Amino acid sequence: MYPTRPRSALRTAVVWEVVRTALERRATELDQPVLDVLDTGGGTGNFAVPVARLGHRVTVVDPSPDALFALERRAAEAGVTELVRAVQGDTQTLPEVIAPSSVDAVLCHGVLEVVDDPAEALGHLTATLHKGGLVSLLAANRNGAVLARALAGHFDEARTVLEATDGRWGTADPMPRRFTAQELDALAGAAGLRVESVHGVRVFADLVPGVLVDTEPGAMDALLRLEQAAAQQPAFHAVATQLHLLAALV
Repeated sequence: MYPTRPRSALRTAVVWEVVRTALERRATELDQPVLDVLDTGGGTGNFAVPVARLGHRVTVVDPSPDALFALERRAAEAGVTELVRAVQGDTQTLPEVIAPSSVDAVLCHGVLEVVDDPAEALGHLTATLHKGGLVSLLAANRNGAVLARALAGHFDEARTVLEATDGRWGTADPMPRRFTAQELDALAGAAGLRVESVHGVRVFADLVPGVLVDTEPGAMDALLRLEQAAAQQPAFHAVATQLHLLAALV
């Protein structure tokens, strides 16, 4: 079961499989079928609702009241209202709304790119975890952006992304920050996390023309299988749009 519709599954399936399997393993280790999961920046519940459908309790902390309203509606439609809690806030306010050492897993998807201080944000996240708790960390990949700008014919911008400390191609770049795998690994280590796996996300999905995927019979399923296979290969991590790290608090 993927958390989104088939077209969007190209962007989410790899992460979802890692998260689902990790939560299942953690529940078995703890002999605790229901885990407490924190989804920071979880917005409308693309992952929170499917996690709740697995039977886990999910708290979504997000600064947008509109997104949280959509989350509550989606949870109601999925029949998991009692398992999903919406809290308005951000990584800065986490210590005020989530008790320390109170959750079993944290989802941090698309957050570190936009916060003022990624190290501080990750520290606030890990403070909410039990020892051994899991962190699913998804962030924009600097090297993938270099390839994307180059393939679009923006060679100067590609070089800027490659050399800029924040991984941006200019002032008009809508992404505040991008990371390399080494930078994410260092951030995780500084926060007391042990990285268990790294996956490339959207290795091909953002490069293949949409018209091909939508019109060629069987193309979407074949591309999805290719994404899942390539995600595990370190050679493809450098060209992925995003990087996904699964880590545990030591």
